[in-house]
Amino acid sequence: MIRAVLDANVLVSGIVTEGVPRSILRAWRAGRFHLVASQATLDEIGRVLRYPKIVRRHHWSESEIHGFTESLEALAILTTGKLRLNVVAADPSDDRYLECAVEGEADCLVTGDRHLLKLGVYREVEIMRPREFVELLAARR
Repeated sequence: MIRAVLDANVLVSGIVTEGVPRSILRAWRAGRFHLVASQATLDEIGRVLRYPKIVRRHHWSESEIHGFTESLEALAILTTGKLRLNVVAADPSDDRYLECAVEGEADCLVTGDRHLLKLGVYREVEIMRPREFVELLAARR
């Protein structure tokens, strides 16, 4: 089964909007791929979910946000977070996703981030847009 890291923007977009990111969340909940995460990526997801402009869209309470991030932690394949990389000079925080993907032996990293997408592939991890990931899942049915 495919192992994938979803960046915070993909996950949060799946919560607050219809469309491709929402279909990715549905596919994960349906067991069509394994979600790989690290404490650093989970922390970023929690942080983004707490941004005032995002809260206005999802209307979740603090306990609902906490519950969601806890469920991600419980259901995802968690990495140890020991690997440190320095790859994306333009935005070093993007390295947390690469670390998670490499350490978690992910097949792909799903993102809309231009710095990550520019890499294309990193240590056998394919870096792709959400639509490409949905197409990959469809092809594996």
